[in-house]
Amino acid sequence: MQIILVSRHLKAARTVTIMPRHLAAALFLFLALVFATSALFSWLSVHLRLPIVEDLMLSLQQQEHQKTQDHLNNNLQLMATRLGELQGKVMQLDSLGERISGVVGIKRQVAADAARRGQGGPYIAAPMSANELQQEIDRLAQEVDQRSDDLAYLELKLLEKRVKDRLLPTILPVKDASLGSPFGHRADPIAGLRSMHEGMDFSAEPGTSVVVAADGVVLSAAYHPEYGNLIEVDHGEGLTTRYAHLSRMEVQAGALIKRGALIGAVGTTGRSTGPHLHFEVRMLGVAQNPAHFLKQGDEYALVKRR
Repeated sequence: MQIILVSRHLKAARTVTIMPRHLAAALFLFLALVFATSALFSWLSVHLRLPIVEDLMLSLQQQEHQKTQDHLNNNLQLMATRLGELQGKVMQLDSLGERISGVVGIKRQVAADAARRGQGGPYIAAPMSANELQQEIDRLAQEVDQRSDDLAYLELKLLEKRVKDRLLPTILPVKDASLGSPFGHRADPIAGLRSMHEGMDFSAEPGTSVVVAADGVVLSAAYHPEYGNLIEVDHGEGLTTRYAHLSRMEVQAGALIKRGALIGAVGTTGRSTGPHLHFEVRMLGVAQNPAHFLKQGDEYALVKRR
C-alpha cells in the first residue's frame, strides 16, 4: 500500500510505501502499549490502594463468595431432602415388614438401636456438614437395600404360606353342620363293636351342599360299598381328602377344583345310619385327624357340638 504526501512545504509530492510488516509492527506496539498500561494501572492499584479499585475487587469477591455459598446451600438442601426421603422410606419399609411378618408368622429381630437403654436431655440443634449428610445418606441407602431384601424374603414366605393355605384342608366341607363322631376309636354304629373311625362325621340335612376343603385334583368320584358315593381329592405332596355317603356327586375324576367349590351333597349312601358327611384326611394313605387341619382355619369354631 502506497501513501502520497502533498504539502506546500515540499517541492514535490512524496510517496510512502507501507508494507505488511509495518502494519504488524504497529499492531504489536499497540497491544504492548495496552498491556503495559493495564499492568501499570494494576500495580498502582495494589500498591497505592486506590478506593475505586478496592471497592471493585471487594464487590467481585463478595459476588463470587455469594455464588459459592448459594451453590453450597442448594446442595445441602438437596442432600437434607434426600436424607428425609430415605428416613421416611426406612420407616415405611419397617412398618410394612412388621405387618407382613405378622401375617407370615415370622418374628423379626429387634434392631440394636431399639433395644438400647433409655436416653434423654434437652434438644440442641446440631446442623450436619456436607460430609456428615453424605455419610448418613449412604448409611440409610444401605438400610433401604437391606429392608428391600428382607421384604423380598417375606414376600416369598407369604407366597409359600398362601400356596400352603390353599392346599391344606382348612375350611369346613359342610356349613352349618353339627359334629357327629370325631376321629378315633368308637363303638361301631352298626356292629356295636370297638372300631377305628378314620374321619369326622358332620350331620346335616340331606341335600346340604358339600364343598372341597382345599385346592386339588379329583382322583375318583364313584360308588363304594362302604363309603357310598365317594369323592377323593388329591392336594399334592401325598395329601388327600375323602367325602363319603354323598347323595349326589357334582365332579368327575380328573377335574381341577378350587378351595370351597361345590362337589356334592350330604346323603346316607353306603354303610350309614343316617344323613351325614364322612370326611377324611390322609397323608400318604395314612388317616390323619381332620380336626388338626380344620383348626387352622377360621370356620372350625363355628362347628356345632352335640
